[in-house]
Order: sequence, then C-alpha cells, then structure tokens
Amino acid sequence: MNWITNFVRPKFRALVEPKPEIPDNLWEKCPSCGHMIFHRELEELLKVCPNCGHHMRLGPIERMKLLFDDADFELVALPEVPADPLKFRDRERYSDRLKRVRAGVNRPEAPDAIVVAEGSIGGLPAVAAVFDFGFMGGSMGLAVGEGLVKAAERAVERAAALIAVPASGGARMQEGILSLMQLPRSVIAVEMVKEAGLPYIVLLTDPTTGGVSASFAMLGDLQIAEPGALIGFAGARVIEETIRETLPPGFQRSEYLLDHGMLDMVVSRKELKPTLERVLALVMPPLRETALAEPLPVQPAASEEQPEPDGEAREPRD
Repeated sequence: MNWITNFVRPKFRALVEPKPEIPDNLWEKCPSCGHMIFHRELEELLKVCPNCGHHMRLGPIERMKLLFDDADFELVALPEVPADPLKFRDRERYSDRLKRVRAGVNRPEAPDAIVVAEGSIGGLPAVAAVFDFGFMGGSMGLAVGEGLVKAAERAVERAAALIAVPASGGARMQEGILSLMQLPRSVIAVEMVKEAGLPYIVLLTDPTTGGVSASFAMLGDLQIAEPGALIGFAGARVIEETIRETLPPGFQRSEYLLDHGMLDMVVSRKELKPTLERVLALVMPPLRETALAEPLPVQPAASEEQPEPDGEAREPRD
C-alpha cells in the first residue's frame, strides 16, 4: 500500500492533472547581443540591455511616462481623417488593415502611428508628438500629418516646447501622394512653433528613415538621438549599390552622425529626462504676460510750465 501511495499515485496524478502554466514573457532576449533579461529588470533599466547597452524600442505611452514629470500627461485628441482616400489594396484592403491594427493598439484618442500628449518637463510646459513604430512601421500618412499640426498648435496655444520623437520607416505607400504631402505640412507645423519663439526639440530614435528624416525630423533647434539609433534616408544597401562603394562601419548610426555634425547630442535613455530638463530651463522663454500687461503711461506733452531737462524752468515767451 505504501508503494502505491508513495510512487504510483503521484506519477498517475502528474499525468492526469493539468500542469501549471508558466508565462512565456518572463524573459526577453536582447536583439543585439542575445543576452536574456528578466522582464522586471528590463523595465527597471528602461529597456536598455545591461550587457551591451542596446536601447530597445519603446511604445509611445512608455516613452511619455519617461519624458513627463511624474509620468503625468494628458493625451490630445487628434482630428479624424479619411480612412482610405485612394481605395488602396495590396494583399488586403488598406481599410481592413487599418481596422485590424487599430483594434490591436486600442487607442481612441490617437488611432494611428502618432500620439500627442501635453504635460510638463522640469516644471515647464511641453507638448510631445511620439511615433508608434508598432503601427505599420510608424509610417507617415494623413493622420500623422494632422497629428503634427495639432501638436504644433497646442504648443503655441500653451506657450510650450514641442518635442518630436520620430520612429518611422518613412511615408505610407498606401496613401501615395497624400502621404508625401505631409512632408511640407510637417515643416509648416515646425515653423509655427519657431515663429512663436518656442523651442522645437527632436529626439531621434531607432529607426528614423525615409520621408520623416527628410522633413521635420531634421529641423530641430536641438537634435538629440539615442545610442545606436538608425537614422538616414535610404537604406545602406541601396546606397552601396548606387555609389558602388562599401560604407564605413557604423554608417547611419547616431554616433556616426554625431561625429559628422548631423546631431547635437547622443544621450542614453536614463539621462534623457535630466538632459531635457536642463535644456528647457535654458532655452524656454521667460514667463511673460505682455498680452495682459497695462500699456505704458503716455508722457505729457511739453508745455511752457514744464521744467527743462536740466531742471531749470523755461521763461515765458511773448
């Protein structure tokens, strides 16, 4: 009886009873060095590999929690745009693809590849326009163009800094020429902020390519990039085939661009918020209330009874 109780019954129970499910997302593999990282440790490290320092991609909400004070911000509702203006279809209808991707992100305020939020950074007002690379590769179409214009308008209304965080493969081919039209629109949005005397800062993340890098992403008053970010217009393979030369090591990476004058700073993720706080404290215009200030008093017109500038009274004239 003891043999059945101690050996047979436990083995039979192990075969019959369901095994407890073990989550498969407890560990994440670094795409750069292959190092396995426990998910809690990875969150504490802001998704930076402790072995090689590789900066993994962040979602827009994660990014905003990192940027804004106390992770407190308010999403800005973006204007609606035509869902499928060209009735495009490749392997599936463009409208169907948008529905499927939007259902996955479940973000009614910003149902496309850009998320706009407002809050404060270092106690100073700021508006952030953050790209979502998980939404069709962060491609820029009508909705993204409207989002950038809305972000610029909110920055001007609040007298706030505008911070753009691109992560994109470029223009969205399913919207054709309408997508390319967003390049000049994004430039106009940037000019709105600059004409208002407000700072425009760009944080380039991996990857920033195509039409995005050819427009607003390279117009910042200050150009910051994360370490190892891929930044460029055309791909390295296309460039090599065009010029028929081997590109240097690290070409189109943020460190290479910094060495060649295309960037102002390369900042690690843990130092990003303190860096932005110092920068905004330096470049933000002082708090002014000129619009509400009283007009300067009008100086009275000179008369015979008023004293001369040297204090002596003027004698009356005949």
